[in-house]
Amino acid sequence: MKAVVFYEHADAPMEKFMEVFPKHQVVEDEFIKAGKVLGTGAFAVPGEGAMAIFIDKAVAEEFVKRDPFVLEGLIAKVTIKEWNDEM
Repeated sequence: MKAVVFYEHADAPMEKFMEVFPKHQVVEDEFIKAGKVLGTGAFAVPGEGAMAIFIDKAVAEEFVKRDPFVLEGLIAKVTIKEWNDEM
């Protein structure tokens, strides 16, 4: 079963996100190249957070544990939900 991760941003300036982004991108690229992430991105309204779709919950949890955005306190809340994809 696939899993969706929702990130809610902490109260941090965009400059801090951009400073950490290259480290986040390294982890994200690793998961994408391994075929473990199916889609990812920020919501259209700045500051509303982001989401990603992973192949399963264990992979989603692994990503969150390694994500510099989380590790550096830029994410206030992480929600992981298993998802019954019907496509």
